[in-house]
Amino acid sequence: MFRVVATAEAVSWVGLLTGMYVKYLTDAGDLGVRIFGPIHGGIFVAYLLLTFLVSRVFAWSRRITLLGLACSVPPFATLTFEVWAQRTGRLSTPARATDFTDTRAPEEDDRRRV
Repeated sequence: MFRVVATAEAVSWVGLLTGMYVKYLTDAGDLGVRIFGPIHGGIFVAYLLLTFLVSRVFAWSRRITLLGLACSVPPFATLTFEVWAQRTGRLSTPARATDFTDTRAPEEDDRRRV
């Protein structure tokens, strides 16, 4: 899912940049910006939210999370980040559920119930 959203964010950049080119360097109008602006904005927000979620699931450090978020700003950087994260294993092994919950051993819970 992260790959899909990272790719969609990059593709929406293409549409927005093309629309901006047409708007500012030709007399063809601003239709491309009016179409791709909101599309890119929505996918941009989805990428940010998904990056936060994925950073929790895969237990990324703050540094890696901030890098992933920062890659949403330059055009096409989300693709570069996704490829890097995949190659370095940051998208392959989810953190254990105990990393986010109570870390007491199950037998401690059992003793308290008695």
